[in-house]
Amino acid sequence: MNKEVLLKNINKVHTTEMGVDRIKKNLKLETNNVVELCKSKVLDKKCNIYKLGKNWYCENDNIKITINSYNYTIITAHITK
Repeated sequence: MNKEVLLKNINKVHTTEMGVDRIKKNLKLETNNVVELCKSKVLDKKCNIYKLGKNWYCENDNIKITINSYNYTIITAHITK
């Protein structure tokens, strides 16, 4: 699926309170502003964006972000090897 769909709807990207905690833990972050950090990674021109099933996957700077394609919720983010 065309990544432009995600980029066009970047303003809808959000997460839950539990998502904030999960992303902070996984990425070893101190900030609570994980949504803006994830959005900036997705918007970066070097970000590899692809869709598998119901989720968008965004890979940039050794971080893989998983976003639900229906409601644009950031499910998780992980450091990749």
